[in-house]
Amino acid sequence: MSPATPEAAKIDVHELRTEIERLTAPGADPGDGEALPVLDRLFEALRIGIVRSAAPTAEGWSVTTWVKAGILLAFRTGSTREYRPFQSGENRGFSGSTWRWFDKDTLPLHPGDGSKGGYRIVPGGTSLRDGAHVAPGVIIMPPAFINVGAYLDEGTMIDSHALVGSCAQVGKRVHLSAGAQLGGVLEPIGHRPVIVEDDVLIAGNAGVFEGTLVGRRAIVGPGVQLTRSTAVYDLVNERVYRSGPGEPLTVPEGAVVVPGSRPARGGFAEEHRLHLYAPVIVKYRDESTDAATALEESLR
Repeated sequence: MSPATPEAAKIDVHELRTEIERLTAPGADPGDGEALPVLDRLFEALRIGIVRSAAPTAEGWSVTTWVKAGILLAFRTGSTREYRPFQSGENRGFSGSTWRWFDKDTLPLHPGDGSKGGYRIVPGGTSLRDGAHVAPGVIIMPPAFINVGAYLDEGTMIDSHALVGSCAQVGKRVHLSAGAQLGGVLEPIGHRPVIVEDDVLIAGNAGVFEGTLVGRRAIVGPGVQLTRSTAVYDLVNERVYRSGPGEPLTVPEGAVVVPGSRPARGGFAEEHRLHLYAPVIVKYRDESTDAATALEESLR
């Protein structure tokens, strides 16, 4: 979590949780006037990092279901409104945009100031939704989209044409390369979002979806796609990693994953020499191996 701030001191997390659980209880039908003030506080708490949609614990990563329920409440309530450029006089506008857009008034753009927060958003079409946490030292290249509930920790780089989906958790010093995508996981609220731990490199046009966890210092090579149904083949330890009941796919710490293939079964497949996509762990990084060097050596 982020260190204590004057803004954090104003938010009673226990009270906020109680109100969201009341508004999202079965049968509840809150109006906009009741939901909006609570959602404003939730998004502020997410923005400054005192609550997260998922968080590391001693037993592993844990989903914060009431936070995800609150984010879903924002989609369910509110009205679609027009946002115009340079609306800097209100919290729900956005200063500096050259575009008009139309979205729910419960899902505004991030109102933060990078010059005060210590992060950079380079001009050219990036959208950063409110309720996302952007830590000091983060750099976001255009165009990129950071969705509600996402968490970007210190020193992370989000490159051009990259997506950080709803509630995705991204650790320190992660490099999300051009065209890479981290999927969003909002429903069911008990499902863990995509998690990318510290010092990971996600290479160009790679995709991590459906709650997959990429362990610290791992490398996901160009074009690799990881989902719940993906099996990852470990050539080093001679084992296969798959998701299980209630457990999404996990890529081990330090693993270097590159695209591979395996023969398809059956006479027709053999006749036509068909192969199926299969990501492969070809090596593990040691503490002294630079990510770019490890990836280059593996792809050779």
